Amino acid sequence: WKLQHLEGRREINELHIPLNRSVKLTMASEDVIHSFYVPAFRVKADVVPGRYTTTWFKPNKPGAYHLFCAEYCGTKHSGMIGQVVVMDPAEYQTWLSGGASEGPLSSKGEKLFQSLACNTCHRSDGTGRGPVLEGIFGKQVQLQSGEKVIADDAYLRESVLNPTAKVVAGYQPVMPTFQGLISEEGLMQIIAYIKSLGPQAATIGDTPAEAPRREGK
Repeated sequence: WKLQHLEGRREINELHIPLNRSVKLTMASEDVIHSFYVPAFRVKADVVPGRYTTTWFKPNKPGAYHLFCAEYCGTKHSGMIGQVVVMDPAEYQTWLSGGASEGPLSSKGEKLFQSLACNTCHRSDGTGRGPVLEGIFGKQVQLQSGEKVIADDAYLRESVLNPTAKVVAGYQPVMPTFQGLISEEGLMQIIAYIKSLGPQAATIGDTPAEAPRREGK
């Protein structure tokens, strides 16, 4: 199990979480179906390749609890074990800030967003060839088909890997696919970055504004 906190700290086969606080996991597999299973929490959730699944729980007792994969996943299935460590919130914050971190997921996502030149089309001033992303997460999006969808994790993931599947109204299907060019980890980083963006500058699904024209002299 590879896990990463929003603050950037990574773990392998261990998950540290604070006591009496709701914890939400967004999960994906890069190979076959797995199942995140913590018997003490009565939590079991499939982890599926090609899509996101989520689960949440709220631990009410400190301690270390067994973590298993409850779906036979191959010859190394028996090795997919670990533990969930429930800590006092103050101790958890100390632990979170004490280990090596590569920075928040959103910061890494911003760098990836720029390195893939996403910022050349998705401009905050509404003049790009793609829709404004500021404030889009969790909002309703109007599509060319007339359908309306919510911009959640799954929608953003699909928009990166299969951008012509759900084209925003007022825009052309010009975005290339990044299927095979970006890892699941990279996708989560970009989505974390989009989630971190502030209020949008234009209504989602509105016709994009024309780029400013400069008259020749």
